[in-house]
Amino acid sequence: MDERARRSLAAGALAVAVLTAAIGLLAASVPPVEVDDRGAAGERVTDPVDRLSSVHDAGVTGENVSVGVVDVTGFDTGHDALAARTVESRSFGRGGVGNAGRNAHGTAAASLVAGVAPDADLYLANFDGVDGYERALEWLVERDVDVVVAPVSFYGTQGDGKSDPARAAAAAGDGGTLVVASAGNLARGHWRGPYDDASDGKLRFAGGTRNYLANGSRDLRLWLSWERSAADEDYTAELYWTNGSATRLVARSRPRDGTDEPSERLSVRLAGGSYFVVVRGPDRPTGTELRLVSPTHELQYRERAGSVVAPATAERVLSVGAYDTRNDRPEPFSSRGPTADGRTGVDVVAPGRLRAADRPSGFVGSSAAAPYVAGAAALALDADPDRSPAAVRAVLRNSTTDVGAPGVDHATGHGLVRPRRAVALAGNES
Repeated sequence: MDERARRSLAAGALAVAVLTAAIGLLAASVPPVEVDDRGAAGERVTDPVDRLSSVHDAGVTGENVSVGVVDVTGFDTGHDALAARTVESRSFGRGGVGNAGRNAHGTAAASLVAGVAPDADLYLANFDGVDGYERALEWLVERDVDVVVAPVSFYGTQGDGKSDPARAAAAAGDGGTLVVASAGNLARGHWRGPYDDASDGKLRFAGGTRNYLANGSRDLRLWLSWERSAADEDYTAELYWTNGSATRLVARSRPRDGTDEPSERLSVRLAGGSYFVVVRGPDRPTGTELRLVSPTHELQYRERAGSVVAPATAERVLSVGAYDTRNDRPEPFSSRGPTADGRTGVDVVAPGRLRAADRPSGFVGSSAAAPYVAGAAALALDADPDRSPAAVRAVLRNSTTDVGAPGVDHATGHGLVRPRRAVALAGNES
């Protein structure tokens, strides 16, 4: 194994830890809500496909459509929700497809696809690191799958669609596959801005050099990244503890290997007290654009805009945000656009609190919304098998309900996905 591969595996192990930590935080802090595909506020049903029975009864079930699911946590391929529909599974990392039983997230995501499109063929791939992720996508494209869903997030990138994970997703799209990706859950844990106000080598946020953390788990994960054009500049995130009278340094971020983007990461277990982050850099302002993100904690000073995460930042990828159908609004945690290069960032939204396999009390986040939309894409392809990935994206967008600002916006994109409308539109235009 070469040095780049070893570094990618190390970064992948951390990505797995971060993703599962963020998942745990959401599941613990956001009460699950049963929803239907109509998205009417206040309505509760038993599962996300209850209102799709008329579509299934009409024979539109995803038959002869293949869907690939790419996840970091693995899959329980013997689960009742997956066993009958799984055609092939493969691991591109350590631990195998079952990942030593650590597979609840992948199993839940795949089960949502199977629930929405019960006769679709499933191809399941889990991975470690960016290299494993890229090989998983290549494997799925080689098998000529129609739809790939990636309910995963790669942190420590600038969000312009040029990172390795985003490029790999775009390449899969160019290969004739519709790629659906979760926008991320960073709206409350994201800050972006220029290093143009420095005080003694410290970045000044809106209210000072301290950015306090709130509402998180015991395990903090945090990334700091900046522009590739400023790769020779040095920036560091420092974590401090305070009890109001005393303050001490807890940890400093370290350079993140296995990537061509300048970035640093910080991972630490927290004890009692309050914590804040300080970003250190050059003594003089540089104007370099910085991005500070935490999937495990809210930031005191944050920017919802621009919080979409790779691979959803890629071009030609359908980026899916999470929508709260109970309160008729985007989920407060759901990432928002635009991308760093000015694209909308979020294409559509879907229910973000769904029942799923191994998640009887609720599967929460854009990781739930994305496979729901992938299942809807499979139904649209069943209704019209000759549609190209771009045409399927158009059907899903054009059959939405506008639930945000009039027109396309950065929080909800084109609107809330309506699987039944998508099927009807695909059938009428075929």
